[in-house]
Formats: sequence, C-alpha cells, structure tokens
Amino acid sequence: MAELEPRNFLQPCLLLLLREQPDHGYELAARLRPMHDGDGDAGGVYRALRGLEKRGLVRSQWESSEVGPARRIYHITSEGLACLDAQARGLQHVDEALHVFLDRYAKVTGIGGPVAPALGAQHAHAGASNGRFSGTR
Repeated sequence: MAELEPRNFLQPCLLLLLREQPDHGYELAARLRPMHDGDGDAGGVYRALRGLEKRGLVRSQWESSEVGPARRIYHITSEGLACLDAQARGLQHVDEALHVFLDRYAKVTGIGGPVAPALGAQHAHAGASNGRFSGTR
C-alpha cells in the first residue's frame, strides 16, 4: 500500500518533533517511529534534516557531552514554525477528506464504522485554540 502513503510526510513530522523540543538525529529517529511508517532509517532522517537546514527551517549546533562524542542538536527556526503551521493546515484538510471517504466506504460496504463524529468533536476543540491544527488524536 506504499502508493497511498503521504509524500514528504517525514518533513512535517520532524518539524513537529523539533517544535516539541530540540534533539539530535538519532533520538529524533526514535521519537519519529510512532508517527511515521518509515523503517526507522536514521540515514533518511539525517538527509531530511540536512534538507530542512538548507531551506532555513531548522538550524543545528554541536553540543559536547561528558560521556561520549559531541552531538549535533537540531532546533526549529521561525521559518520552520511557519512552514509547520502551513503543513498542519494542509494535513487537516487531508484528514477531513479521508474521514469523508472512510465514512462513505463504511456505508456502502458495511466494513468499519463512522469516523466523522469523533472528528467533529476534535475540530470543535481545535477551533477553540485559534483554529489551528491540534495534532492530537
């Protein structure tokens, strides 16, 4: 089902994780696993982080450690925050369309159940917070 997976979903996931807290690539890869269906490829995470840094959406700095080698810690920039907000709005529209699709699919096949009622409650809650995507499920 790889053809149905969202393209470039790794980048908004990384921006969200960095909005939660700055981190190094290996730990970001571990925190990413519950959100992203990737294979946990740390190399892919580092490539994405370099791309985000080239675009000015994240910045990095080396942090020395008393136990082990220095690590590059990534931080989201103000441009990254704006990009994350825009991507979250786009994902919210995709989420709404998927719920409509799944509701209609359930009606014609009898498989699954309605998902839109729960969605409506979440959107009402999200609307109370400046209309921004809450990112919670």
